[in-house]
Amino acid sequence: MEAITDFLGYVSGLVWGPPLLILLVGTGIYLTFRLGGIQFRLTGYSLKLAFSKNQDTKSKGDISHFQSLMTAMAATVGTGNIVGVATAVVLGGPGAIFWMWLSAVFGMATKYAEAVLAVKYRVQDADGEMSGGPMYYLERGLKQKWLGILFALFGAIAAFGIGNMVQSNSVSGVMNDTFGVPAWLTGIVLTIFTALVILGGIKSIGKVTALFVPIMVVFYLLAGLIIMVLNIGMIPEAFGTIFSLAFGNEAIAGGVIGAIIRYGVARGVFSNEAGLGSAPIAAAAAKTDLPGRQGLVSMTQVFLDTLIVCSITGVVIVMAGLYDGGTLEGGALTSASFEHFLGGVGPIIVTIGLVFFASSTIIGWSYYGEKCFQYLVGTKKLNILYRSLFVIAVMIGSIASLDVVWLFSDVMNGLMAFPNLIGLLGLSGVVIYETKRIKAKIKEEKEEAKRTTA
Repeated sequence: MEAITDFLGYVSGLVWGPPLLILLVGTGIYLTFRLGGIQFRLTGYSLKLAFSKNQDTKSKGDISHFQSLMTAMAATVGTGNIVGVATAVVLGGPGAIFWMWLSAVFGMATKYAEAVLAVKYRVQDADGEMSGGPMYYLERGLKQKWLGILFALFGAIAAFGIGNMVQSNSVSGVMNDTFGVPAWLTGIVLTIFTALVILGGIKSIGKVTALFVPIMVVFYLLAGLIIMVLNIGMIPEAFGTIFSLAFGNEAIAGGVIGAIIRYGVARGVFSNEAGLGSAPIAAAAAKTDLPGRQGLVSMTQVFLDTLIVCSITGVVIVMAGLYDGGTLEGGALTSASFEHFLGGVGPIIVTIGLVFFASSTIIGWSYYGEKCFQYLVGTKKLNILYRSLFVIAVMIGSIASLDVVWLFSDVMNGLMAFPNLIGLLGLSGVVIYETKRIKAKIKEEKEEAKRTTA
């Protein structure tokens, strides 16, 4: 078993090494320039569109813009926001947070392009339900079905690991450490909750995440903001530390691109999944009249996930200054940092946040994995089998040791990016065309609004 673990660790290091990280960020930079910096120009409009009370109910699709965004947020706002950020600070220092921010800024263009293509090439089955994502735009847009099959295979496997058992294991572990709850009991509760949500399909998932995700995000953000407000004098120093160390000698030394840059970018991608191809599966289910409109909504996911939620974690950790000792890492460092400012309440807040975040990730990834599986087998008839196995895996993950599962799923998760990025680059012309359409539509809507109010 040790030999297998060592081998998978080696392979994971190769998959998630500098070439993939450069390709991920490079694709984001390329798309940013080709799309005219769309994330800088239309983020305000995108947020307004995502959170508007007047959601599109007439266009084709299964769920609203908001529900699709919350489903995608459910899958990405997970352990990466609490554990991943802390790991980046431990391994790369506070400067890694800046590179996490930078990768997210360019990742917004990547996420936009993914969603545009997902809606553009989605298909509707006999029951009227939408299916889309990288496997469909690789097959129908790029005309490379073999790449679509590869992506679906990697995605279906990764869903059981990084999107399921790793998350349930984190929940059971933190519940046991903080409240002394037995792992088997947490497993039973989490399994029942998952079954009740996912067995109802995407409409059930959309409704639950639309309620669940905003509450959990606001809860965690408020705790972090309270710490920052009560210690407002420490904020300038924290940001100064982040920026100074991001451009220090350490940032350009060590390895190929430096530990600070590498871990900042890697954990940024881990938190928002821009370029991995998972989120566009949820985007494809949205009710929307134009692919570009859903692209704008999906783009806000990276903004909210990394630039808002992860930033709260990172800044609090830097303010607490407990990352230098070498004795704390991951969730323990985040917990200790919150405890440093809030006393015994701090670890409880982090625990509750991790439980909610990880639970939501399981729900979101259940849909991703199911759609990948459906693409591979070519029918919806076996979806109930996939859902049942997925629910069982939640229980297994809660009580099992998962070193091998974590490493294997980490490899599958990274491999998803390669065919997806090929699709994004190969179909960038389609994205530009759809971007021109949505910009023209926005201009038309603004002119119509002016005439109405005149």
